[in-house]
Amino acid sequence: MSSTEHHMDLVVLGTGIAGQVTATTAAEAGLSVGLLEKTDARGGSSVMSGGWFAFSGTEEQAAKGEQDSRDLFLQDLLEVGDHLNRTDLLEAYLDRQDETYRWLKEHGVDFREISISSGQSAKRSHLSAIKDVIAGLHRDFEAAGGRTFMEHRGQTLVRGQDGRVAGVVASSPQGEVRFEARGGVVLATGGFSRGTEMLRVFAPYQLNAIPYGGRGNTGDGLRMAWKLGAGMADMSFVSGTYGSHPETGEEFHELLTAYYQGAIIVNRDGRRFTDESQSYKTLGRDVLEQPEGLGFEIFDATVRAQSEPGVPLKDIDALEEIGHVYRADTLEELAQAAGIEAEALVQSVADYNAAISGEDADEMGRTSLCNGVGELLPIVTAPFYAYPAKSLMTTTYCGVTVTADGAVTDVDGDTIEGLYAVGEVTGGFHGAAYMTGTSLGKGAVFGHAIGQRAADRLLVSSARIPGQGQGPGQEGSAR
Repeated sequence: MSSTEHHMDLVVLGTGIAGQVTATTAAEAGLSVGLLEKTDARGGSSVMSGGWFAFSGTEEQAAKGEQDSRDLFLQDLLEVGDHLNRTDLLEAYLDRQDETYRWLKEHGVDFREISISSGQSAKRSHLSAIKDVIAGLHRDFEAAGGRTFMEHRGQTLVRGQDGRVAGVVASSPQGEVRFEARGGVVLATGGFSRGTEMLRVFAPYQLNAIPYGGRGNTGDGLRMAWKLGAGMADMSFVSGTYGSHPETGEEFHELLTAYYQGAIIVNRDGRRFTDESQSYKTLGRDVLEQPEGLGFEIFDATVRAQSEPGVPLKDIDALEEIGHVYRADTLEELAQAAGIEAEALVQSVADYNAAISGEDADEMGRTSLCNGVGELLPIVTAPFYAYPAKSLMTTTYCGVTVTADGAVTDVDGDTIEGLYAVGEVTGGFHGAAYMTGTSLGKGAVFGHAIGQRAADRLLVSSARIPGQGQGPGQEGSAR
């Protein structure tokens, strides 16, 4: 028997946005909740992200006069996913997005910017101070009686005599710990962007991308569910995100998408190799086929003037300050400084400008800035800039199969009773590629729903009154 045991209503593994929203929702509804974190720091990949949430029909969009709709959001999700994503999951997201958006705002989340980005045909990326979001939700969780267990790594899911998942065994610095959970276990463990062994199995070509994401993202939750026969989805679509400098480190979310503002992307030979308006996940796959896995974002003063200091994906100022952006008065000088073949770069820019003017068709078929939206801009105004970038393995966006309510299903499509999953550990939502903001958005929307439904089930079955759950330091009712 384990050296230590805890008895909870619900156990959640992972403290990123998916796990934290699930845990906070359930605790505030009156459940005793244990929140386990594998590492010594909360937040996982979420706190390393740009902080964008994808929502439509919001107050921020209305204030900016942005035209967006549920139907347009659905259309974009399907198109960026190459129609390989599951419509029931998309419909559930869209049905619940407004409730989750308002719940976040009630918990102090401020969306200070809206933007159009990868996979979107309207400005629906809502920018948050994500570290503050996670910290605030965690404070609310503990204020509601939730208990956090740091450096507790889930190892084995425990099934009861009826076959339901009824707990988890975790390792900790103090030894093995067993958590009994009468309402089941929620996997919010993230993906496997740091899991070299799993990448070798599912996406060996992505080992050339820059590793990123939470330090705990090695696929633990996926393995535990897989052992119980969980189904898998989207495993063949694992891809890094294009736009990060080769020296990108964990301390700074360095990702530039100047190509959505008018830049083109060329390889070391000075030649374009992709339609820059596509999802940055698609671009992330394309760049791996280039020499050194490297692509240069090439732009001029017009695009440079669009820099938005402090806004992830658009902060050219910060990248130039740290010396990651080349600048020159001519394209030839820019090529020499960046190590690009000069004659080919000049020709690539000339061909691109000619296509914009209508003289020729674009060689890569590009017709817009981003996903069919925005007029292309000629690269003509000095000075000129080059940002060398690779594919960044931030997240894997694939994993276990789930119902629209977050219950994990097995390879035959049957529910694994008592086991739930949310966030990056799940598959089926994104399909072939990813839309900016749907990772944090998915974690929040489905996490909120799982937390609510767990409370509905358990409080009704035990006739407990919401708000009268266990306080800090107390255990759950099931022993």
